[in-house]
Amino acid sequence: MLAKSGRWLIDYLKGIAYALGFFLLVLKSTFFFVKEKQIGKKVLTRQILFTGFESLNIIALIAMALGAVIIIQGVSLLPQFGQRELTFPILITIITRELGPMLCAFIIIARSGTAIATEIGHNVVSHEIEAYIASGIDPISYIAVPRFIGVTLSIFLLNIYFNFFGLIGSFFITQFIEPVQASNYFRKLLFYLRPEDIISSTLKSITFGIIISLSAIYYGFKVEQSSTEVPQMVIKAVGASFVYCILADAVITLIYYTR
Repeated sequence: MLAKSGRWLIDYLKGIAYALGFFLLVLKSTFFFVKEKQIGKKVLTRQILFTGFESLNIIALIAMALGAVIIIQGVSLLPQFGQRELTFPILITIITRELGPMLCAFIIIARSGTAIATEIGHNVVSHEIEAYIASGIDPISYIAVPRFIGVTLSIFLLNIYFNFFGLIGSFFITQFIEPVQASNYFRKLLFYLRPEDIISSTLKSITFGIIISLSAIYYGFKVEQSSTEVPQMVIKAVGASFVYCILADAVITLIYYTR
């Protein structure tokens, strides 16, 4: 039992060391990717198109629906307790600081995280990675880095997009259900929206983008020989992305509230 536990611990520490080394290698390659002209820029463009542009519709729909529900519930319930003014701090807290970055991350995990892990896994199985190496192309620079940059940049921009539709777009929906005076709404929205809220939301979105992209790339490259490994690694990538994003959200929120 002790020998088995020791082997497990050694393998676990080796896995952590390998993951850390992989992360540092991607960061190093990212620096040279931005600094120099790379053929992977076409891959980067396609990744931003898939992750960012093609997610705009669903992001806008969810953001407006969520914002409208919060405004309607706040306007109808909070006045009963004499706390009507809390509608705007609650709206900003939920949309900007919490659910905005998190919902964007969950959508990207479901769409791009699974797609990246699956694609890289099939590349490994079909020996395309070996063909890249034989042709003198670095797989990290050509495959990993464009997806790392593309996902991180896309989720950062999608978070801004989500905030816009959640805070402003939802106002126009509420006008058909629970009319709110526009001048009063936007004045109080700007009054309660603080720089700390924007910084927290930005930090979360960038952190989530890094976690999602690296998890998908890492587990995609962990596929070895059989195509049956691909769905297994995709599931691991999705699970790791969810867990680490939730933990990162908790840590950033804890830091925010303990300042």
